[in-house]
Amino acid sequence: MTEFQTIAIFNFPHEIFVLKSILENEGIPFLFQNENLVAVNPLASYAYGGIQLKVHPNDFEKVQQILDNLNSNLEIV
Repeated sequence: MTEFQTIAIFNFPHEIFVLKSILENEGIPFLFQNENLVAVNPLASYAYGGIQLKVHPNDFEKVQQILDNLNSNLEIV
């Protein structure tokens, strides 16, 4: 896990639910650092540095594409 690097940072636990499911379905190893700390105390998210999505450098491109697709497909009704 020491080789894993941060690719994205989220402020609240609800922001990672869909992404976590997608990464699991794709079989991409990942770690959401500080997920439990922020879940217990969401107001301290900034103090902890947020919820950091960490992936292996070999998976950076694939995860970046997933993040870009999620951001471009979101529509607020």
